[in-house]
Amino acid sequence: MSTGEATDLVATSPTGGVVLAPGRQRLIVAVLSLCGVVVALQQTLVVPILPDFSVALGVSPTTASWLVTATLLTGAVATPLVGRLADLTGKRAMMLVCLTIMVAGSVVAALGQAFPVVVAGRVLQGFAMALLPVGVSLLRDVLPPERLGTAVALMSGTLGIGGMVGMPLAGVVYGHLGWPALFWLSGAAGAVLAVLLLVVPESPVRARGRFDHVGAALLTVALTASLLAISKGGQWGWAGAATVSCGVLGILGLTAWGRFELRTRDPLVDLRTSVLRPVLISNVCAVLLGFAMFLSAYTATQELQAPPETGYGPGLSEASAGMAMMPGGLLMVILAPLSARLTRRRGAPVTLVAGAAVIAVGYALRAVLGSTVPNISASAAIISGGVALALAAMPVLITDAAPMDQTATANGVNSLLRSVGTSTASAVGAAVLAGSTVTVAGVTVPTLAAFTTLYWVGAAVAFAAVLVALLPLRS
Repeated sequence: MSTGEATDLVATSPTGGVVLAPGRQRLIVAVLSLCGVVVALQQTLVVPILPDFSVALGVSPTTASWLVTATLLTGAVATPLVGRLADLTGKRAMMLVCLTIMVAGSVVAALGQAFPVVVAGRVLQGFAMALLPVGVSLLRDVLPPERLGTAVALMSGTLGIGGMVGMPLAGVVYGHLGWPALFWLSGAAGAVLAVLLLVVPESPVRARGRFDHVGAALLTVALTASLLAISKGGQWGWAGAATVSCGVLGILGLTAWGRFELRTRDPLVDLRTSVLRPVLISNVCAVLLGFAMFLSAYTATQELQAPPETGYGPGLSEASAGMAMMPGGLLMVILAPLSARLTRRRGAPVTLVAGAAVIAVGYALRAVLGSTVPNISASAAIISGGVALALAAMPVLITDAAPMDQTATANGVNSLLRSVGTSTASAVGAAVLAGSTVTVAGVTVPTLAAFTTLYWVGAAVAFAAVLVALLPLRS
């Protein structure tokens, strides 16, 4: 071993590897934290430009929404599969695979001039969603326990950076360079992260067994059907044949998958680990807080763009609405060290309760305050602050409770359930806003009462997460 290498190695870790010197640890945390930025960019770069994609690609606004749905579906389905493969074959290796697929998808979408080709590219970009849970698991394997909470909090905070810059950046890039530049930018970010990941050591932890191909197939079909029913039910009609068929297929598929996983020797997801009290609490909160997290951005951007003729809308442009949301992203970054300190001193359950409570307060304030830009921006920032605390706590609960060789899978399932909450929020939000509208200057927009209803729903869901998080960790 060279002298330069020896200065990086200071002790033997519990996993059988080595503990790296503090400088190397900080570099690893910095690189892995960029995963949050890349993941957030996959979502935020496209959302503000959906109406323009509809015109540019010659499809209806409803059809254009597949540019978001395709990525979310792929991410939700791929995350637990990638998590299991990461536990079996190596976490850094699977992160590099996901980034390679994401970059390829960015190129396909950027070069595609037909809507199906762009959607195909967005499907491939969805693999980036697995980066965060696998990256959190890799942190557990290469960092000493006393640094883990801070590192996880920082990774979660970088989601705020991506969300903070993504929407206004999308408007600027699209306005000057056109929509293909959005995908070139996304691909470039993924390529840079892939190169930087080479400084991160591979995890020495490996799970035993084989990859569960049958379980993977069953879960893929069941999740795809279930999430399609949830996310597209409002467009297809909740009693429509397509929605009902997908819903039934999803329920039957999940039932068959669960029974198979309990009987197979090497399950894709160890359901017995999933029902450990800390993991179960974190997973239930993931659904509830995934709902609350997404609903805030979904409603705020629409309320900010509502025309003044409605009597409540500020009438901001897409770019200005994105800028109004930036304080929330900034607050997520600022609160990352605080959430880590709170977790270290009081424990992850306290941090989770605090985060959910702050989200509930933010929604309540949004419901009672007027629809001015400062009020919407401030309440959305409060909700984002609660999100920062909650996102820092849930992975710590899981990594503390799950076996060392199942952390990527367990975090992947948690991320999947957060996506279920996100998809449900999208469906509920669309249904409520469509159910109470007013026509202004020939344009149909939601009423203020519809927004207020959703804010109280968000507060109730966040409060439910508080109650779940208050449950004792041991029976």
